[in-house]
This record gives sequence, structure tokens and C-alpha cells, in this order.
Amino acid sequence: MKLRTILIIVSLIIILILIKLFFLKPENESPVKNANPKDKATNVTGYVVYSRILENKLFSTGTILANEQVELRPEVSGKLTFLHFQEGSYVQKGSLLAKINDIDLQAQLKKSALQLKLAKDRKDRLKGMLDIQGVSQEEYDAANNLVQTTAADMDFINAQIAKTEIHAPFSGHIGLRQVSEGSFVSSNTVIATIQQTDQLKIDFTVPEKYASLINKGDMVHFTVGNSKDQFTAKVYAIQTMIDQQTRNISIRALFSNSKSSVIPGSFARVELIANKKEAALMVPTEAVIPDLKGKKVFVAKNGKAQPIKVETGLRNDAQIEIITGLKEGDTVITTGIMSLKPDTKIKFISINK
Repeated sequence: MKLRTILIIVSLIIILILIKLFFLKPENESPVKNANPKDKATNVTGYVVYSRILENKLFSTGTILANEQVELRPEVSGKLTFLHFQEGSYVQKGSLLAKINDIDLQAQLKKSALQLKLAKDRKDRLKGMLDIQGVSQEEYDAANNLVQTTAADMDFINAQIAKTEIHAPFSGHIGLRQVSEGSFVSSNTVIATIQQTDQLKIDFTVPEKYASLINKGDMVHFTVGNSKDQFTAKVYAIQTMIDQQTRNISIRALFSNSKSSVIPGSFARVELIANKKEAALMVPTEAVIPDLKGKKVFVAKNGKAQPIKVETGLRNDAQIEIITGLKEGDTVITTGIMSLKPDTKIKFISINK
């Protein structure tokens, strides 16, 4: 009985082994045991190289300034007799804006004018007498000197009177006045501020490594505040030295503000086109691989990946310029490049242009 049981168990085991070997063969088992894995193509994506216009854009922030701005202050101390402007109004160059009391100077001027008249009359009389030798040359010269001295005194008084008047140094808009008529003012007193706003200056900085790319005449695009309007200005001045603390170079551009659409003091977001290339070969930045000897890309040739050494130039947020190594029409590989080796078979999933 025991022997029979053993034989049955052994028979069942043999049957199960045979079933596994001949009827439960794995479906994913390759029928070709010696298949070469190198024959399998790697799935990649590509990018066709073509020439395009390349603008080297620099971004910065800056401040809007009035083309001209002056604080109106008196040259002499005294009582402010009147103000001849309205706050926020536009005034022409040379307009009288304020006047300081000059009664004492006017009295001195009147006195000097009388003295000058008397000196001239005496000089004329002595001139007639000198012609008939009734007086000496010395007496006539003294009288002539008195005329010139009195005239010079009058010029000095007129200069002092001119200092009591404040005129607009240029055409522009007057700001808010800081004093009232009747106030006592001195040279430290700010009466108001005048700004020339028909033209504005935009001051901004860029890193020193871009200093050689910026030239007078370059165009600047900028926006201010929450406005979506874009304005254009032209670079007209570049600082001749680099700031030692920030390592930036200062640039100034001029903007025509004929429509008064921009206010001085505003914060500006600046976009500068440093230079422009009409035909530049650009590839996605992810296609370029750093190498010990420089940089390289993988190019598709005859269905295989081939490494090509390249020299790069300018870049933007998504692409980089290729100076040497590629030509227009080449297809560079942009994904799966880290697993590629020379002559690796490739299969493109998609190709972008």
C-alpha cells in the first residue's frame, strides 16, 4: 500500500513538471535567445536647425526722471512780496515767478542815479573848460572817474535787485508751493519745484559683462506702474566707469513725453535690445551637453546619433545660439541624449521646427 502511494505521488510530480515545461512557457520569453540589444532603437525627439533673427535682450529696472528739475530758491534773504504762478501750471522760460522786497535797493538806485546825473553835468562843464585850458587835465580826469564809479555802483545795485527776483530757468511745470506771500525767506527756503516733463530721462543699470554690447542710439522699451502700455526711448549717455560695489554700469535714455503719459519719479521695467543678428542658428538649451573639451550636441545621421562639438554664443530663456559645428537643416536630438552613444540607433517620436 505504501509503495503504491509513493508511485502515485511521483507520477503526479512528473506530470506537473511536464505540464510546466511544455504548456506553461512564458509569453514574454524571446524566441531568439541570442538577440543583440544594440539593434534596438532609442526613442528620442528632435529639433530642425534653421536661421532666425536673434535679439539680445537685457532686462533691468530703472527710475523715470524729469529732463530738467530745479528747486526754486531765492539768492538773498527778505520778505516775499508776491508769487506770480499757479501750482501745477506751465510757465515759459524767463517768466517772473516770485519777488522779494527791494525797497531799500530801489532807494539806493535812485540816489545813485541822481549822483550820476550830477557827475555827468560836472564832467561836461569841465570838458568845455579843458578845451580852453580853464582847468587842468587832472581835474577833468577826476570828474570822469567819478562818473564811471557812480555808473558801476548803479550796476551793482541793479545786480542786487535782480537777485530779489526769481525767474523760470526753463519752460516747464511748477509743482506745489512751499511758502506764502509775506513769508520771510532765505537762500535755504524752497519756494517750489519746476520740472521739464516734455522730455524724460530713464536711468537704469546693467551688469558689467554686458557693457561692451551697449552703444549710444540703442533702443529701450519700458513700462511703468501697472500700465500695460510700452514706451520707447533711446540711449544717449553711458557712464564711463563701472560701480565698484555693484559691478554695474549706469545708462541713461531719453523719452519724448509730448502726451504727458509718464510721470517723473515712476518705477520703470526696462527691456534693452543690445544687439541684433539677422541670421543666427538657434537650438533648445537642453540639446547642448557640457563636455570636458567644451560643448557638444547629438545630431541624427542615417538613423544614428552622432556627437558634434559646437561653439555657443548668445542665449535667451529657451534657446542658445550655435556659432560653429552645425548648419541649417541639421536635426539635433533634444531628449534622451544622456543615454546616447556614438552610432546609437534612434527613432524619432516627434521633430520640432
